Amino acid sequence: MTGSSPQTPSRNSHPLYAIFAGLCASLVGIGLARFAYTPLIPSLIEAHWFAATDVIYLSAANLVGYLAGALAGRPLGRRITSRRTLQLMMLLASLAFFACALPLSVSWFFAWRFLSGLAGGSIMVLVASTVLPHIPGERKGMASGAIFLGLGLGIAASGTLVPLLLELGLRETWIGLGLLSLLLSLLSWAGWPNAGAPQAAAESPSKSATPIAMRVIYLQYALVAIALVPMMVFLVDFVARGLGWGTHTAGLFWVVYGLGAIAGPMAYGVLADRIGFAAGNRVALVLQAFAVAALVLSTQPWVLVLAVLVIGSFPPGIVPLTLGRVQHVLAANPAAQNAAWSRATTIFALFQALAGYAYSYLFAASHGNHALLFSIGGVAVVVALVADGLLLVGMARQRRAMA
Repeated sequence: MTGSSPQTPSRNSHPLYAIFAGLCASLVGIGLARFAYTPLIPSLIEAHWFAATDVIYLSAANLVGYLAGALAGRPLGRRITSRRTLQLMMLLASLAFFACALPLSVSWFFAWRFLSGLAGGSIMVLVASTVLPHIPGERKGMASGAIFLGLGLGIAASGTLVPLLLELGLRETWIGLGLLSLLLSLLSWAGWPNAGAPQAAAESPSKSATPIAMRVIYLQYALVAIALVPMMVFLVDFVARGLGWGTHTAGLFWVVYGLGAIAGPMAYGVLADRIGFAAGNRVALVLQAFAVAALVLSTQPWVLVLAVLVIGSFPPGIVPLTLGRVQHVLAANPAAQNAAWSRATTIFALFQALAGYAYSYLFAASHGNHALLFSIGGVAVVVALVADGLLLVGMARQRRAMA
């Protein structure tokens, strides 16, 4: 596995401590570093730290950095070990919060937001391959869900913790987030499994090893990135202005979204342990398709609450499912698993960034048509399901031909 050495004596921490370290890393590097920025946007504009156009421009810096981190994570892990890379990336994300408390210039802010994204992308690539090899096979789904629970906690914190910190002031909010991230970094420092010496270059996924299955996984992950963006970005505005229910009700819906985000990783992970990662992925996609349809077609509050709860579970919940599918398809080649997961993360980051800009353009061009954006996201989910169905048909035909 990336960052491990068979010659190194085992001095690893308890598996539960390793899972806790993974959770802290995903919470700091992605959950807080990415999602805590959204509720800060109005305050950044109102406090005249930057112009409104600059604030939106700065929001993209983290996504660009995330893509860079997805590309750089494995090379860093090979050079200085995965354990050390994860520790340093958590410290970098913490330092970025403190740096953002000083609005020296747009370029200064962009650089630190980029670095926070770099930390998050590197963490996403390395965290699972560092922790999961030390977890029993029958618990890998639940453990994977627990690791990526940090994404859900970050989404929830963006709607609860950040508003509380903002009562102290904008600068104090950045410092508070930095102190929390630093604390989590220190608490998890000794929890990472011993990585040993830097590893030689890992093997890339073989082109002859189940190429169709891996291509479908990559395609589905790209479609998932396209699907989740409109709900994640425009949900609050849809409730507040699209439905005319006001900002207070919109805030409550974001809390519901956060509750779904907390429940998603563990729920889907446990589901995968019971029925398998591929079947669990289909269940998640079907639930998402129905939830998006309900969001577009219904105006009943209780229907929308249930839909938002399911939709919120999807962004963090689909991560352990996709990771598990990659590991299952390439079960005989651990090095190829790491390379394939790095590639999947890069694909996801790229299409998420592209989708963010595309949806923003469509939102302006359609004069704020939320239903159009949500419908496009729903179509992406349906296409992902169709691709999965075609894969099942192809595999069935292959088995019959071999019989």
